[in-house]
Amino acid sequence: MKQNDPVDFFTQYLRRNKFRITPERFEILDTVMECDGHFDADDLFLRMKNAGSKVSRATVYNTLDKLTDCGILSRYRFGERLARYEIAYGNEHHHHVICRSCGKIEEFVDKRVDRFARDAATTLHYSFQDAVLHIYGICSECRADGEE
Repeated sequence: MKQNDPVDFFTQYLRRNKFRITPERFEILDTVMECDGHFDADDLFLRMKNAGSKVSRATVYNTLDKLTDCGILSRYRFGERLARYEIAYGNEHHHHVICRSCGKIEEFVDKRVDRFARDAATTLHYSFQDAVLHIYGICSECRADGEE
């Protein structure tokens, strides 16, 4: 296994925290790594069931928690009760613009946002760890359809 391989990274995390290493967890990891964009736990569970997986919904939720804790995934709530996930492992840090009408999520990278967040933390005497900006609005497609 490559040192930068998410399977190896996850295996080390599980061992370090004395969690069981099960085939189901790695089946979920494999499916997650095939996901593009943002997804929720039920989307992932249905995708796996439709592909013939026997994995339980509880195992999906449990494993998503572990994948988030170890840094392979990021978890967000874009103004919803529902948690959405995206792959963080190996991806550039970014921010989000979310359409309040259709729910489309677009990503952007802007080092000015990152500098501002670090400066704000320093000003307030915090040790900076992370910052993600979520901007909400109405996308151009929805505006063209007359939605505001």
